[in-house]
Parts: sequence; structure tokens; C-alpha cells
Amino acid sequence: MSKGAVAAIGAGAISQARVKAMRRSQAGEVARKKASLVGAASPSGLLERTLRVLELLSDNAHGLLLFEIADQLRIPRSATHRVLTSLLEHGYVRQERHQGAYQLTAKIASLAFTFLTGSGITDFAQPILDKLARECGELVRLAMIDGKALVWVAKAQGSPHGLRYDPDMGQIGRLSCSASGHAWLACLPDEEALALVEKQGFGLRSEYGPRAPETKGTLLKYLRETRRRGFSVCVQTYSPWMNSFAAAIRHPNTKEVTGAVVIAGPNIRLTEARMLELSPLLVAAAQELSLATVASPGLYGPKARTQVSIFDEPRDLRV
Repeated sequence: MSKGAVAAIGAGAISQARVKAMRRSQAGEVARKKASLVGAASPSGLLERTLRVLELLSDNAHGLLLFEIADQLRIPRSATHRVLTSLLEHGYVRQERHQGAYQLTAKIASLAFTFLTGSGITDFAQPILDKLARECGELVRLAMIDGKALVWVAKAQGSPHGLRYDPDMGQIGRLSCSASGHAWLACLPDEEALALVEKQGFGLRSEYGPRAPETKGTLLKYLRETRRRGFSVCVQTYSPWMNSFAAAIRHPNTKEVTGAVVIAGPNIRLTEARMLELSPLLVAAAQELSLATVASPGLYGPKARTQVSIFDEPRDLRV
């Protein structure tokens, strides 16, 4: 074999080796990207995994099997079993039978109610909610700001018969399409309001109501109208069959928004005209709850720790 042929064979071998090396490198990069995506989507730390398990079980009251929890959260089954075993030992979770579904116990709810009782929310807010529910004949809810979210913490049902809208307490409201969300967002600059919504995500019409705002422009129209009116009005934005309207609750001294009071009901009964008719009752309740923030540590925000006389003249709560 000539020297030229040997050189050609050697060059070809080197070229093939380079190609294989490049392919291995590309495969490794793809694997690393996939691993990073899985890591971003799945909880890693023990605390994060425990909280995600609790949140998932709270959305599945009838319970989930171990593999269902592991698969949905993308946690190894061995790690999921360790988390569930710890929660079982501390009384936060129960198992129906050996290798059966895992369910939350009432311990979580007990902690929440203990907090609400200690914060004074139930003592000072509940009578106001009950009174408003009797006057309007619909469901009344209290939503409090918790960080960058609105959480429904108390309610009063004013409709003893017929169609009733009665959601679970403790849920976080979707800011972009809920009346309580609009009432709060309208008190903020547009940039800050949009940032909160973008972080949480827009509520899609396929998941919420047929009139849910899905774009920034549509949402800003709702917020401008809320500011003009002084309270929010949502017609089939959160649910296809439900309407609601809400007023922000402000601390009477600092004017900091601490939550919102909401009236909700079936759209065939709680029409837009009916909501406008009931709006003075809603605004009056918001003013009462504003004064209650002085007495209840659970109703005022972190910037509103100063004492205010309950005999101070109520200020205008229009946003």
C-alpha cells in the first residue's frame, strides 16, 4: 500500500473520530439541557418537596396514590415515600389502607383556623360579612393580601335556598379575572399590576369564564373602569355562570390596601344591574372592614402598624 493511501486512511479515521466526538458532545449537551429543565420543573429540596406534596393533596381531597404524587410532581418515588412517611408520623396526612391513597388530615385546616382566630379576622370581620350577606342575599367573601397573592379567608352565605356559589376557603384567587383581583390591582400603578398578573399568569377563558381578560390591554380596560367606578364588576370572567363585584379594603390611616370584600352569585340572578344596585352596601362594608383593620392584626398590612382611633372620620375608599 502506498504512503498516500495510508495517509488517506489515517485522515479518514481521524475525521470519523472527530465526528463521533462532536456527536457525543452534542448528546451530552442535550442531556444536560433536559436535566436542567426537569430540575427547574421538579422540586428538589426536602422542604420544597413537602410543601408541593401538601399543595397537591389539597387539590385532591379524595387522595392520591404514591406513584400518582411522584409522577405529577416529578419526584423520585423513594423520596416521595420518605416525605409521606414523615407527614404521616406528624399527623398531616393519613393513608386509607396499606398501599392505599394518601389524604390530608384536618390538622392543616386546624392550623389555619387557629391563625384566623388569633389574628382577630373572625372576631371583627365575620359580623360585617354576615350583615352584608343578609342584606344582599348572596355569597360574601373576604380576600386578604398575602405577599403577592389574594387568599380567601372568610365568607358568609346569604342565600339559604336555590342556586348557591360556595367555593372553598384558603384558595388563591386568580388576579387577572377575579373581582377581588381587579379591586386590588386597580389600586396599583399599571406597571405593578401587570407585573403581578404576569408572575401568576393570565386566567384563560378555557379554564375560567368566557369573558376573562387574556391580554394586557383588555385587563387595563377593566382596571380603568374599576378606578372610575370605585369597585370592580366581573361578568362571567371567573366562571361561565358566576358574576361578582368587589371593593378594596384600605387601612384608614396609611391607605394601604390589605384585602377586598366580594359579593358573588349566579349570573342569572346577580346581573350587572343588580350589582350596581347593591354597590352602596358593598362600599359601606369595605369602609367598616377598613375601620376593623385598626383592631385586628390580621387585617392590616405590614406598613400599617400605627394606632388609629376608631372614632376617626371614615375616609373615602374609592380607588
